[in-house]
Amino acid sequence: MKKQGFTLIELMVVIVIMGILAAVAVPKLFGMIAKSKASEVGPAAGTYVKLQQAYFSEANQAGGWQLIGYMAPGTNSQTTNFKYNPGEIGPKESNALASGTPKGWTAENTANLNECQAGVNWTVSLKKETGTSQDDITFIASAGGAGCVALTPTFDKIGK
Repeated sequence: MKKQGFTLIELMVVIVIMGILAAVAVPKLFGMIAKSKASEVGPAAGTYVKLQQAYFSEANQAGGWQLIGYMAPGTNSQTTNFKYNPGEIGPKESNALASGTPKGWTAENTANLNECQAGVNWTVSLKKETGTSQDDITFIASAGGAGCVALTPTFDKIGK
């Protein structure tokens, strides 16, 4: 009668291979989780930019969130991972953008996202472009810190 089964060496080889796979996969998994949490920032900023462009084309000035009809994601402008703020333009205010580049939209992460520490801001600032037949508005989007830029690599292209 012949008994079949795995030898101890075969089992150890399988365990070592599984350990190597886990060592490679786990850091990648955590990176993907952080990226997925940060993915809400881009669409939220994009919506703000589109509404601001529409308001500017009619009023020739920037408007606060309430004037342009923007509602930040989540309850009371806060989601599980981010808190959204209207920047330097009040909700019912207008700004002719005569000088400077005021922040019109910010998102602050409330939790650490890999190398992006909590409390870092993603911002969208506004600038009035003159000199053409009609004034236009441009947007300067930026993410604070290299760890945050890695999570949202195309954020700086919003509004371009």
